Amino acid sequence: MTLAPRLAALFAGLTLAVAAHATGAATQRVKDLAVVEGVRPNQLIGYGLVVGLDGSGDQTTQAPFTTQALLNWLKQMGITLPAGTPPQLKNVAAVAVHAELPAFVKPGQTIDVTVSSIGNAKSLRGGSLLVTALKGLDGQVYAIAQGNLVVNGFGAQANDGSKVTVNVPTSGRVPNGATVERAVPSSFANGDTLTLSLHSADFTTATRLAARVNQELGGDVAAPIDAASVRVRAPLDAGQRVAFLAALENLELDPGEAAARVIINSRTGTVVIGDHVRVSPAAVSHGSLTVTIKEEQRVSQPNALAQGTTVTTPDSTIDVQQKASRMFLFEPGVSLDEIVRAVNQVGAAPGDLVAILEALQQAGALHAQLIVI
Repeated sequence: MTLAPRLAALFAGLTLAVAAHATGAATQRVKDLAVVEGVRPNQLIGYGLVVGLDGSGDQTTQAPFTTQALLNWLKQMGITLPAGTPPQLKNVAAVAVHAELPAFVKPGQTIDVTVSSIGNAKSLRGGSLLVTALKGLDGQVYAIAQGNLVVNGFGAQANDGSKVTVNVPTSGRVPNGATVERAVPSSFANGDTLTLSLHSADFTTATRLAARVNQELGGDVAAPIDAASVRVRAPLDAGQRVAFLAALENLELDPGEAAARVIINSRTGTVVIGDHVRVSPAAVSHGSLTVTIKEEQRVSQPNALAQGTTVTTPDSTIDVQQKASRMFLFEPGVSLDEIVRAVNQVGAAPGDLVAILEALQQAGALHAQLIVI
């Protein structure tokens, strides 16, 4: 079975089809919901030297690997130092260089690189990265990096040890600092099918995505594999496959609604309550007790003729305040806005709301997943 006739019809009516399905605020494009399996970036890493620093480089005694790297580099340049002559490294720093190689990038194109100090350099500001090979996890060289660093941070230090640091001066970037030397093999044009991988696994979304593609192309072109994957039959020709995906990723559908969740940030006290959160009938009492203990030292000073001594005596003050305890009732099937309204009526703080939600979960009255981060 060939897809050519259906592809031609799809390309001709794509604009009208997309407009017809963009009816709700929850409608999303396929490209925002999923990615093509195998189309992914790759991480590169390398070790290099930054030179030209203003006395803020690595210290010789505490960074022996910097000395070794510099001697190796000088040897490659045809320079051999006399034995027992350690190089001065105040203007040199050993760095780790890493970058992300995008999918489909070709030799000759450039990518940004990030440079980070791995020694005890105080700042990389004003430095230049010497030529550095960037390798993948397979040990192959995929890019060559070199260039002047752009460092957003800076620091200043006085002779007494006090210092001021803004941002991070030991890390910087080289925009377009690496030239790609090798392309990463891709399985994009292999086989007669493609797999769309959802960003968030959801059985409903996977089913709707397959149905939406079949609705547009007809037949059984797409089929869900699991909650996160949908297999789609695609043209064998690489050019047609690119055009096919260009049309496919702009189709719009209504994804499945997220599960009912309550997310609590224990560090900031932030509480996020998602839609479809419901509670069973429950009565909640809210109140708080505040105890304040204040201690002061009072000085007892005798008069001039008493021949006494000055003494200090502790003076403690304890204050107990209790807010009026209130109770409110959650009716069956209470929704999100009703929960927020009830909590606001009793003047609960974010920390109190967390305690209320945890108590509801312990009582089995909270019908949602409670996540604490």
